[in-house]
Amino acid sequence: MTKLSTLCLTIGSGLLLGALTAAAAELDASKLPPASTKTGLTFANDIKPIFDKSCVKCHSGEKPKAKLTLDTLEGVLKGGKDNGKTDVVPGHADQSKLLFAAAHVGDEDDFMPPPKNKANIGPLTPEQVGIIRAWIDQGAK
Repeated sequence: MTKLSTLCLTIGSGLLLGALTAAAAELDASKLPPASTKTGLTFANDIKPIFDKSCVKCHSGEKPKAKLTLDTLEGVLKGGKDNGKTDVVPGHADQSKLLFAAAHVGDEDDFMPPPKNKANIGPLTPEQVGIIRAWIDQGAK
């Protein structure tokens, strides 16, 4: 291996490690509201009403923002164009980017609903985020 190849490999590894560290720092589950203690949560009964009130105005229809539809369980589990299947990781709320966005934890550019939005939709309450967190941990069904 040449010195240049070794240098490139070292730099590349360092950049990758830095990117992974930054991504892990963004998903700090200790900053999330606690999961609800309610059991048997379902999309239809518990999550859809929250999403209908705060999310589907932008995340439904023929042209949903970020290609993320939140009006059906299938759409939620499919994820959007940026995060895909990491938007909701059933059984792992601490790895679900949608939860962090809804809780306004991490990168402010990812907060949902955005702090300044045309529809004047406010952020989800800690209780709503706790229900979503528990639903994901319970398998997102």
